[in-house]
Amino acid sequence: MKFFFFLFLALAVSITCAGCLDSTLSAGTQGTEAVPSGTVSVTYDKDDLDPGQDTSLSSSIILQGNSITFNGTGITVHGTQVTITSGGTYSIRGTLDDGQIVVDTEDEETVKLVLNGVNITCSTCAPLYMVNAEKTVITLADGTDNYVTDGDSYIFENADSDEPDAAIFSRDDLTINGNGSLTVTAHYRHGIVSKDDLRITGGQITVTSVNDGIRGRDSIAVKDGTITVQSGGDGMQANNDEDPEKGYIAIEGGTITITAQEDGIQARTSLAVSGGTMILTTGGGSDIATTGSTNPWGGPLTAASTTEISGKGLRAESAVTISGGTITVDAADDGVHSDDRITIDGGTIIAASGDDGIHADTALTINGGSVTITKSYEGLESAAISLRDATIRITARDDGINGAGGNDGSPAQGRPGQETYDPSSRVSLAINSGYIVIDAGGDGIDVNGPITMSGGTVIVYGPTDNGNGALDYLDTFTLSGGYFLAAGSAGMAEAPSAASTRNSVMLTLSSPQPAGTMVHIESENGEEILTFVPTKAYQSLVFSSSQLEKGATYSVYTGGQSTGLNTDGLFSHGTYTPGTRVTGFTVSGSVTYAGSSNSAGGRPGRP
Repeated sequence: MKFFFFLFLALAVSITCAGCLDSTLSAGTQGTEAVPSGTVSVTYDKDDLDPGQDTSLSSSIILQGNSITFNGTGITVHGTQVTITSGGTYSIRGTLDDGQIVVDTEDEETVKLVLNGVNITCSTCAPLYMVNAEKTVITLADGTDNYVTDGDSYIFENADSDEPDAAIFSRDDLTINGNGSLTVTAHYRHGIVSKDDLRITGGQITVTSVNDGIRGRDSIAVKDGTITVQSGGDGMQANNDEDPEKGYIAIEGGTITITAQEDGIQARTSLAVSGGTMILTTGGGSDIATTGSTNPWGGPLTAASTTEISGKGLRAESAVTISGGTITVDAADDGVHSDDRITIDGGTIIAASGDDGIHADTALTINGGSVTITKSYEGLESAAISLRDATIRITARDDGINGAGGNDGSPAQGRPGQETYDPSSRVSLAINSGYIVIDAGGDGIDVNGPITMSGGTVIVYGPTDNGNGALDYLDTFTLSGGYFLAAGSAGMAEAPSAASTRNSVMLTLSSPQPAGTMVHIESENGEEILTFVPTKAYQSLVFSSSQLEKGATYSVYTGGQSTGLNTDGLFSHGTYTPGTRVTGFTVSGSVTYAGSSNSAGGRPGRP
């Protein structure tokens, strides 16, 4: 049901934006499909998916610089402004030097605008303005290039109004499809805005805007197309903050490249990615936190570092769900962020971040896919973290995996990682399966709560300073399965808990070993148990695998060489040429301590 109001004048009905526009205003709201809270469900109809361009039965509009001609019905022209007053298909071509295409209908039919090579400029308002329509579909005709450009200031009939505020602006549902191109240059504020649902199912769309690039108040859904955005605000944003079932973004295909001063893709509620390719650069990129001297938290002075502006890659206030696609992020702030929860079931994520690689205030669940954090302050961060069946690689200046509860602040408001945490939050880490490699300058794994590991492989290249440890936890670290290996400094080193059912050894060497020094463990009969070359200096080694048998005796060597295959520092299927035997140990229980005394600084595992 739509609600209309009309304001009649003698010759035309004025609206909120004067100058190029002088047509009837029929403003209202239109309901969108219901989306269950915390989930995203998008239905595309025939109009969304049909880029058909048969103009034999359509009306035609020809733009001729300072004049407009047309054939067909449902069209009125006033100077350099053309108004479409009824549903149907309209073919538009030509150049409009300073004018406007307006859609303002009273029926419940879709308006289809087939852009057949247009160049539309309006200096004082939105060049394409959908005042009222059941739905408007912009079809980019095959092989055509289309341009829409606005001025840097709008003239509004009503001084209290701030709309339209985009070069392409729709008060109702808007769809863009087709195989042609559309270039939007927005000098005033935003590039493309729909106050209802915005669907993109095709086309080559390029947006340059002083503020947000693409906005759908109720939702944005991308099925296909090539989208390139360069924006002074967010790249894409769904911003309905009144209805918890709206304000969502769903991306299932297409290629999206965004360079944004603020967030790359931001959803007020939920953000779901099931396919497509995304390349996102936000807030000046990840180097902002590590280079330069003018920024108090370490990076060059930009908008993202001088005001409370977020520069996150993917961001949602409720839930981020990733089940497919390829996502590459270079972000000044978090690479992927949720104020509540993140679930990753598949896809490929490659993130460089000035703060956290992936952060969820409440829960982070990774059930599959590939996650590579190439640069971060902290790699993965959340109160409750569950890891299963994924390949995860983390490089972090501080903690690799940080389990802590509370809200994540923007590095624009302090140094990266300077968060406000709730000590009463239920914090935990569960490693169920998968393959995880961590290179951390701080703690490799730091959890303010219990850790459980039942399967998978974890390799940690931990810190070199004694103020951090490769493993740091509160309460217990219970090992019942999997393969765990952590090398780092000895000062704060910890072993798993004695309650573990999988055996482990904590080795402390008499002095730090240089990076690249091989460490080898073998059984009494010469069977290789571990051959490992840490890429950083180390003095402590925590190791657990099914090969450590209770009652068995093992020898530890440093140095030497191996002919085996090197995978992340682990050598396999080769012959070891011995270096120096430094110690031996017999597995006496779930946790065995070997080498130098723990008085050198190591911390025993908690019970």
